Amino acid sequence: MVNITVTRKSQSFVVLSEPASAAETLELSAIDRVPGLRHAVRSLHVFRNRDSTTRHDDAAARPAEVIRKALSRALVDYRAFAGRFIGSVVAGEACVECSDDGAWFVEAVADCSLEDVNGLDYPLIVSEEELLPVPEEGVDPTSIPIMMQVTEFACGGFVVGLVAVHTLADGLGAAQFINTISEFARGMGKPTIAPIWARALIPNPPKLPPGPPPSFQSFEFQHFTIDVTSDLIVHIKAEYFQATGQYCSTFDVAVAKVWQARAKAIKYNLESEVHVCFFANTRHLLTQVLPKDRGFYGNCFYPVTVTAIAGDVITAGLIDVIRMIRDGKARLPLEFSKWAAGDVKVDPYQLAFEHNVLFVSDWTRLGFFEVDYGWGAPNHIIPFTYADYMAVAVLGAPPSPKKGTRIMTQCVEEKHLMDFKDQMKTFF
Repeated sequence: MVNITVTRKSQSFVVLSEPASAAETLELSAIDRVPGLRHAVRSLHVFRNRDSTTRHDDAAARPAEVIRKALSRALVDYRAFAGRFIGSVVAGEACVECSDDGAWFVEAVADCSLEDVNGLDYPLIVSEEELLPVPEEGVDPTSIPIMMQVTEFACGGFVVGLVAVHTLADGLGAAQFINTISEFARGMGKPTIAPIWARALIPNPPKLPPGPPPSFQSFEFQHFTIDVTSDLIVHIKAEYFQATGQYCSTFDVAVAKVWQARAKAIKYNLESEVHVCFFANTRHLLTQVLPKDRGFYGNCFYPVTVTAIAGDVITAGLIDVIRMIRDGKARLPLEFSKWAAGDVKVDPYQLAFEHNVLFVSDWTRLGFFEVDYGWGAPNHIIPFTYADYMAVAVLGAPPSPKKGTRIMTQCVEEKHLMDFKDQMKTFF
């Protein structure tokens, strides 16, 4: 076992590189203000590339120095990330005060190479807690919109630990901001995509009476990761097309497989309901109101929930379960428009964290895999979106140069884990 030491050399707030205009308070959208979004999304981004792909002013510049300076410059365009949340989340009155207090930034070093820790592939040899930034003692991490830690390894590679509060941006928006940092790190004079606040353009239907408070029972779900080859995914897509005459996506295949494998492993009562919930981007449904130049980085998604009788999910073929997922996705435009018009009786954003609900998050198309601070794109991204009261499946990619889809789960208890693994390894 390798004895690894990670040392945090410095930590402080990074402020805007240029003086800001007058103080202002920014109103959040109805989706931003969803109480359940006031949590921190944590992730590790591993850069094993040793050679710089960009000519920095200083050829010997360290990644932490470069990224810190780029972050300061990016905050000029994304001032909200240097601000603080004020107001009541529960009452739906939260907003962002552009206080310019800054983003929390930590510089750290590890006394080993990334090869020594297997490129941070699972199982992790270095705890994520050592590689993710933590604020000063007594500070609520959900009060700071963005925190970063850059840990440099002896091999020249580095890891960027990100902690972002979901209230300010969804996955696409957070990736847009991080890509802007990387563009400044590579010496660009302005971001490729200019940020747009425009929260007032997001639908703001009348508030519904609050439902019962959600349950946060701990289920002690266990972690399991599996890599699925591209050839296998392509084969299943072809099978689906042959059976239905329609196309399906990698997302559809992966979600259907996890949902079915979980139901089989847990052996739900065949007459009970099981649900799968995923968060669909809705920017394409707001093209009439959102600016055409992209750039909107707020929360712009809708929770799509697919419900079925457990017996149907367990006994159906995988093709039929994929069809259930696609039918749910097809309802998105109608369901979102009804919510926007206030034509719903139950708030779809008020989620139920029950044992029979599987939540799915897809990290493959957000834009994080395209980030390049000047040393190449990340070789590996590890999201930590897990909470012990949620059954979760996260779609990502295996560490390069491997190809395919990585499915990271935390959705079954120890007593069901072996059955779940066996089900996940059998796609037919």
